[in-house]
Amino acid sequence: MEDQHNITTHNPSASQRLIDRFGREIKYLRISVTDRCDLRCVYCMSEEMQFVPRSQLLTLEELYRIGKTFVELGVNKIRITGGEPLTRRNIIQLFQSLGQLGGLRDFTLTTNGTQLPQHAAALKAAGVTRINISLDTLQPDRFHAITRTGELQRTLAGIDAALDAGFQRIKINAVILKHRNHDEVVDLVRFCQERGMDISFIEEMPLGVINEHDRAEAYYSSDQILHDLQQVYSLLPTTETTGGPSRYYQICGSDTRVGFISPHSHNFCDSCNRVRMTAEGRLLLCLGQEHSMDLRRVLRAHPLDDEPLRAAIIESMNIKPKGHDFDLTSQPVLFRHMNATGG
Repeated sequence: MEDQHNITTHNPSASQRLIDRFGREIKYLRISVTDRCDLRCVYCMSEEMQFVPRSQLLTLEELYRIGKTFVELGVNKIRITGGEPLTRRNIIQLFQSLGQLGGLRDFTLTTNGTQLPQHAAALKAAGVTRINISLDTLQPDRFHAITRTGELQRTLAGIDAALDAGFQRIKINAVILKHRNHDEVVDLVRFCQERGMDISFIEEMPLGVINEHDRAEAYYSSDQILHDLQQVYSLLPTTETTGGPSRYYQICGSDTRVGFISPHSHNFCDSCNRVRMTAEGRLLLCLGQEHSMDLRRVLRAHPLDDEPLRAAIIESMNIKPKGHDFDLTSQPVLFRHMNATGG
């Protein structure tokens, strides 16, 4: 990307703030930059995946235009996701350009950590404030089974690189599956506490058809995890938020926060302030619904004018649904896997 992007600040008027039909103001955009990943986590994708042809992906310049326009419309948090975002060629250039947007208060990344040893310092220099790193187990054999291809040591090295780079906060994301890793929740919290990191436990999202396990059988609720942790830790509910769906608890006597993302046991749709952009330019208005707006078509029809893009984003607020319809007892209505959804 070229260096013509200067630091910008923008105070949107009331008529140009992103407020949906239910009065929720959208302040948080998740941008997927690729559906490809160097791991094959069992809850995220099938073992054999058909990825989007690279020619259909948004360019780095188009991704920047979208991020800039959202910030001008009042969004103050952007998270870069994938797939694994750091596998995309020249992706640091996008971080450098987005990091100059003056209205951006929180600039974050979700990653599996494998690429952080070579990129952590550059991400910090580009303005990334926080990093979420996926880590579901501390046992090498389990890690390989859950990721199908991964080596635990590579992700642990990425965590060390992020800690050395000095981000404001680093958080571990752990998807917990019964009989797969539910017995490790205390170990995972201890691992984070020893390193001054936060952790969020995530209930599995029923996106895409998978054959590796039965989602209803593998379901382990946030309430069960909390109960397990309370046998070891004193946890105090906190009103702190990072702008996303996590409910946080503070470990007494520690800086570590334990979060729960609970789409099934504690639906978080009423306060949803998020939208997601897929790597091919589809603006998803809900994680668990197909309501969307094709922003790639708008971008490419108007390569030199962002006003139609702005209008399309504002119009999309009219189709943001009230919430998802996740049901673990039936086959998913959505055949879109998590890697294609964005983080």
